[in-house]
Amino acid sequence: MPPAASPPTPRRRPRPGLPALVAVLVVSGVLAVLLSPAVTHSARLRHSASTLTVATWNMCGVRQWGCADTGGAAAKRRAVERLVRAGADVVLLQEACATHAESVRAALGGSWRLAFRPYTWRTGAGNEGRVHCEGRGLGTAGIAILSDRPLSSVRQVPSRQPVAGVRRGILCADVGAVGVRVCNAHLSLPGSDRAHPGREYRDAQLTALVAAAPGRRVVFGGDFNLNPPGARNPSSRVWPSVVYDVYRECDQSGAADRSARPTHVSGHKLDYLFTGLPVSACTLRDTGVSDHRALLMRVAVR
Repeated sequence: MPPAASPPTPRRRPRPGLPALVAVLVVSGVLAVLLSPAVTHSARLRHSASTLTVATWNMCGVRQWGCADTGGAAAKRRAVERLVRAGADVVLLQEACATHAESVRAALGGSWRLAFRPYTWRTGAGNEGRVHCEGRGLGTAGIAILSDRPLSSVRQVPSRQPVAGVRRGILCADVGAVGVRVCNAHLSLPGSDRAHPGREYRDAQLTALVAAAPGRRVVFGGDFNLNPPGARNPSSRVWPSVVYDVYRECDQSGAADRSARPTHVSGHKLDYLFTGLPVSACTLRDTGVSDHRALLMRVAVR
């Protein structure tokens, strides 16, 4: 979890030479990497036609955000590979560096696709730029969706963001093979607006997220920087009632009990996966290379 705000790192020369078999499409700040069918290697050769397993993980890959001692790129790549071996068909990543995200996709191989949205930084004067990962050739920091099935309708979802400071965001895509929309969200930290430190953004961001994922055939989640609603949570008012009234969270204790196991080293649950589909499994995994644990949810799609 990064500090409330930090200036972007200087722009650096990108690492040369992505493989020729990868086509890059940049639309509205979204980087979508589409794999050529000529590549045949895959980390997992078969997947179920009746289920979809989605994982979310804040990989703590942005070194200048307190992640310098959480492990290197190779260790984090192996952590994602383990999530895939555990069954993940789609992986939502937060605090990922663009180069790391592409190296993970390349290592997974086969039919894996990547969609990436960079974080931006806005000054009080209105100047805006992308947040760059500290380190040579690591590219921009942002959120990503990895999928072993084709992605379509990849889009950045507009949401209310800090006037001055880090702007995280929401990224959605359709997994057409199973008719499910997936959305990855990284919500603003309290106090992250340098112009208005007391302003709350997570309520509006959650509202935008739910609006972008209507109906039952959705899985949305990510790092919400927010505890579950409950009597002991003074920020419960931030949660739109529709989130828990209409959807089920992967790890919630019951229909009326929204508590769940902690996903952050601080002992708080900050990471979520919601769906309107039947949930058949929910797993929490400590990757050992992040201050966040990974959450995996299996849903029935047939």
